[in-house]
Amino acid sequence: MSDKPQRRPLVFNDLDEVVRDAEALQAGGYEKAGNWDLGQVAGHLANWLVYPVAGFPRAPLPIRVMLGAVRTTLGRRMFEKYMREGMPAGKPTIPESVPAAGGDAGQAVAAMRDAVAQFQAHTGDYLPSPLFGRLTREEARSVQLRHAAHHLSFLVPKQG
Repeated sequence: MSDKPQRRPLVFNDLDEVVRDAEALQAGGYEKAGNWDLGQVAGHLANWLVYPVAGFPRAPLPIRVMLGAVRTTLGRRMFEKYMREGMPAGKPTIPESVPAAGGDAGQAVAAMRDAVAQFQAHTGDYLPSPLFGRLTREEARSVQLRHAAHHLSFLVPKQG
């Protein structure tokens, strides 16, 4: 029997809701249903909000080749599946996109708030996703909402 709480079902309709949820977790406390703390989740989400605007980290050559193959063959279907069913747990991510555990959650939430503002203020096309390829503005926003719901669902507000 695990001491961890169950993940919470989350659906966000806009990125401001994501920020409010993270701020509420910071203010009221939370329990982890997964492995990451709020600083890691908020920092990771902040990074992934900035990448489509400022550029994605350059992966090592073998990973770039693999991502290119997936993007050109399965990328669109994966995007559609993730939008329909949510993002699966336990998939690898770019290691440098995840801050170390035990960091300053307030700083990470503030960085996420700033990243949301930067993402929303961006007027041009977003850079193509390494996995999904080129996305419309609405698709890019939808990916961010799904991604945030996925990670924040592992942080369960404390009762009382």
